[in-house]
Amino acid sequence: MNHFKENATVIYKDLDGQMIDTFVVFDTDDVTGLTHINHQNLRVPVSQLTLHAKTVCDYHMPLADAFSFEILKKLKEKYYAIDAQKKTITLNPEKQQNKLYLLANAS
Repeated sequence: MNHFKENATVIYKDLDGQMIDTFVVFDTDDVTGLTHINHQNLRVPVSQLTLHAKTVCDYHMPLADAFSFEILKKLKEKYYAIDAQKKTITLNPEKQQNKLYLLANAS
């Protein structure tokens, strides 16, 4: 019995012959043999599903068009800039020592 991994991109062929891109929500049930997909929350036989043509290894790669490529490029640049920002704050110990000294002499 063929099983699809969770979140795999598949093409679902309904009873009318219409092909719909969808994702596998859960693995195939071993008892019933049905696969739960997110299209109308259906449970369908594996015979109505085929792995999407753009699947590379275990992941769907929809980068055939220039628009998707540009979006991915901009997201990479955005998060690279966020990751490059300094995350730690440098403490100045001289200012802290003066405050502690003043508090010690306050009595």
